[in-house]
Amino acid sequence: ASIGSDTGGSIRQPAALCGVVGMKPTYGRVSRFGLIAFASSLDQIGPFTKDVEDCAIMMNVLAGYDPKESTSVPTEVPDYRQFAGRDIQGWKIGIPKEYFVEGIDPEVNAAIQKTIAVIEQSGGQCVDISLPHTQYCVATYYIIAPAEASSNLARYDGVKYGLRAADVRDLLDMYKKTRMQGFGAEVKRRIMIGTYALSAGYYDAYYKKASQVRALIKRDFEEAWKKCDVILTPTTPTPAFKIGEKTDDPLQMYLSDIFTISANLAGIPGISLPCGFTSGGLPIGVQFLASHFEEGKLIQIASAYEKNAKIEKRRPAL
Repeated sequence: ASIGSDTGGSIRQPAALCGVVGMKPTYGRVSRFGLIAFASSLDQIGPFTKDVEDCAIMMNVLAGYDPKESTSVPTEVPDYRQFAGRDIQGWKIGIPKEYFVEGIDPEVNAAIQKTIAVIEQSGGQCVDISLPHTQYCVATYYIIAPAEASSNLARYDGVKYGLRAADVRDLLDMYKKTRMQGFGAEVKRRIMIGTYALSAGYYDAYYKKASQVRALIKRDFEEAWKKCDVILTPTTPTPAFKIGEKTDDPLQMYLSDIFTISANLAGIPGISLPCGFTSGGLPIGVQFLASHFEEGKLIQIASAYEKNAKIEKRRPAL
């Protein structure tokens, strides 16, 4: 097992692409004390594991209130292991129509349809739901997250700690060269986007508007929970792509986050687990989402699916 941080899918997407289990807990369920903040209202720490039972064990260790962390929520932590192995008889599983659109890889879509069939054979009832503001998730996220990152990462200037560039002429030159050397191209891009979105002339047009849309996205989920217990979606629209393949097309990279970022914007928990392979042997992941602090439900449905689907575990020859 391992741990990671999920700001817009950085636990669930790698888990899906690598054929393992990954969980993003509810915002505030796991302490972020000690984590280098990227986007403070979105970041959450969670586990990577080989199976759902190990995920439950990891959550028992990670979850709980931490007075050192201002966003940590003082709610009771159940023994998550008790949910593994329980059935889902009578559960309603929401299938959001907005997540099944053009752009999904045909093999990913086929694997998700098989997953839906297994869930129904396991006693769940799949129902159609709508999350109408899904189309705005990527734009909303890529204003809010870079804005928060531009603020959080401003401290890394080489003055008090961390990397400091050598051979500098003066203070301004040190700032410039330190940040130029210390941040990668994508981080620099996001800092610039965020700084622009927060600038005096554009705050209302971008950041304020994105925050308002975020509230609508949260409301979509609140309405959905009136119709279903959990939501089922693909984790990623495509299987893994080759290293560097999308480096020159950041927009294409951002769009690959479409199925995971809504959970971060709404602060709800999500889990990804293997649901099959492409014809080329690449893993495919299915994502389950639940309401706030209902990680137990995610363990329960993921465990039931894992037991009944019997997805083969494959390890690459290294």
